[in-house]
Amino acid sequence: MFKNLIITCFFGALAIILGAFGAHALKETLTPDQLQSFETAVRYQMYHVIIVLFLNTYDGFSKKQKNALSYLFFAGILFFSGSIYMIQLTSVTASSIWFITPLGGLFFIIGWISMIVIFVKKHRKE
Repeated sequence: MFKNLIITCFFGALAIILGAFGAHALKETLTPDQLQSFETAVRYQMYHVIIVLFLNTYDGFSKKQKNALSYLFFAGILFFSGSIYMIQLTSVTASSIWFITPLGGLFFIIGWISMIVIFVKKHRKE
């Protein structure tokens, strides 16, 4: 569990650093559409950092559930946000890695649905 929290804190710090970088250093480099895309990546990264902090400190999840959910959200951050960062900051084109961003979104969705299933099962037991 502490490993998940350390990784989460790293992703949180990185979201702040990249957000500040985008707001200050990239304004002159990226088009408004590119900057908006970059900001979306930062925002989704931070949303999921907060969720992973929640799920790793919530007593209602088992250690196995915490790990599985954390890895789903970590994969979502890496694939979704990471691919957008790559597209906006490097010469990699969206057409060359078109499948990575939606795959990251799929990891996010699977993570959220998995939490719903866990909560529903927990509710039925009570």
